[in-house]
Amino acid sequence: MASHRPPTNSRSRLADRKPRPPSSRRSRSLARYCVARSRAPCSSNHRLQIRDMIEKETTSTFNKSTGLPRKRFYRARAHSNPLSDSHFPVPLSPSQFDYSLHYPQLFPALSDDDNPKRIQFADIGCGFGGLLVALSTVFPDKLMIGMEIRDKVTEYVKERISALRTTNPGQYQNVSVVRTNSMKYIPNYFEKGQLTKMFFLFPDPHFKEKNHRRRVISPHLLDEYAYTLAVGGIIYTITDVEELGEWMKGCLENHPMFEALMEGELENDPVVKLLTSATEEGQKVARNGGQTFQAVYRRIAPSL
Repeated sequence: MASHRPPTNSRSRLADRKPRPPSSRRSRSLARYCVARSRAPCSSNHRLQIRDMIEKETTSTFNKSTGLPRKRFYRARAHSNPLSDSHFPVPLSPSQFDYSLHYPQLFPALSDDDNPKRIQFADIGCGFGGLLVALSTVFPDKLMIGMEIRDKVTEYVKERISALRTTNPGQYQNVSVVRTNSMKYIPNYFEKGQLTKMFFLFPDPHFKEKNHRRRVISPHLLDEYAYTLAVGGIIYTITDVEELGEWMKGCLENHPMFEALMEGELENDPVVKLLTSATEEGQKVARNGGQTFQAVYRRIAPSL
């Protein structure tokens, strides 16, 4: 005769099982922990402590001490496919770009025809905006924008800039961010020769050879970048992947409208120092003792 397992009480099983400790980074883990503890015998003080922990984790997306948004509420995939179809508004031409939406203090009216200022710095794939924030105070008279394809990351940068403007009156008014695909729509945002600096920091390496066409630095894309860069403008690239570093350097070296900066020019350029210290990816590479590979080139006039 088959033996029957004696029935067990589900409540007793929960009481015997030790719940996993709460995670300080995931409110969902806290919620699951609370449910498990609420069914198991525990003191009322312990329940109150758990409730306080959950409230602290879920009630605010901003850091109370700094006033800046918390990154963990804006987590997204590390990279996005730039060749996929994305749905977001894109100006039909640079003249239709709404400066008052991005720089309200500098362009208070809906019409910005009276203000001759135009964007001069573009951070392509700006990530969480570390470089933009650093450049904003170094070049307070220059308008700059970050271009990011990931929606949650773009929203974080928007909140970060808004919080910095609130806590630092009069500052960070010259910086903004837009969600777009820069590999497709660069000419929709910038006129010919409008930009003086472009940044491509720690881009997606796209290791597979069949995906090299997705790389943000390529011979045909450099034609568009050369179009939007003024003669004398500078393009900055950096990566922690040696193969990608050689790829970007090779593309720039072989393009007829770019030339490498001399060693002395790199040492005197304040932006070069920020490529690793101001960006989140650069700081992570430095913490891990990694190596970076830079390629900094100047836009030149084509030889006739």
